[in-house]
Amino acid sequence: MKKKRKNEPFLIRDCSLAAVAVGVQAQSLRELRDKIATIHPGSIYHHFWGGRLRPQFEHPEYHNDFAAWAHHALHDNVLAERLGVIDPTDFKELEDLRQELVDVIEERLDEQDWLAWARREDQFHFIRSQIVVFSTPLRFESPADMPDVISAMSASSIFYHFIDARRRTPEFLDDFCTWLNGFDGEYDDLVQEIAQIDPYFLSLVDLKQRLSQTVSDYLMGVGHVRKHFERTHGRAGTGEGAKQ
Repeated sequence: MKKKRKNEPFLIRDCSLAAVAVGVQAQSLRELRDKIATIHPGSIYHHFWGGRLRPQFEHPEYHNDFAAWAHHALHDNVLAERLGVIDPTDFKELEDLRQELVDVIEERLDEQDWLAWARREDQFHFIRSQIVVFSTPLRFESPADMPDVISAMSASSIFYHFIDARRRTPEFLDDFCTWLNGFDGEYDDLVQEIAQIDPYFLSLVDLKQRLSQTVSDYLMGVGHVRKHFERTHGRAGTGEGAKQ
């Protein structure tokens, strides 16, 4: 009987984002388009994902800073809705996401007979962020540990391992899937279920619950299959299933 591979423990990290102003602003929609076209890609990443780690007391109306600015500063609800439905997980490269932003804004510029401006005090300020990572005492020894440990993780740990990981790994996978892939295909179905979770329109709290429940449901399902097999075939080496 082939011995199952034991993967290395999964060490849980936590993180914080340090925002850094880049000295670039936009006051009109045309300026926003021009600055998006040339700004560092890390700034685009921040304005789509950085808000997840800001304190929030209610579900945001718009999930990225560009859509929120179009609504609050330009008072252009049509543009805000179009920008707001852009899902960054649909784009593996930030350059592709950048082009999508530019295309949406250019389309809106072509539709307008006037140029939308924000008040000077409501300019869009481009920001980049640096991620600071630190250790925690939490860890997975095996996939069976995952539901309880995920439930105990902070929101920023979920951000680091499930969202930020996708730009750190060449396969664009989260850290959980990468770790599970180390079990020689034993958890391929679970990897597929986790990979199908879109984190963009979920809060980090909701994402944590979804991850924990997904893993828990999978492990319970596997357990039911094994128990059914044992009842009908007997345990290996014992019972009727071991008779020759």
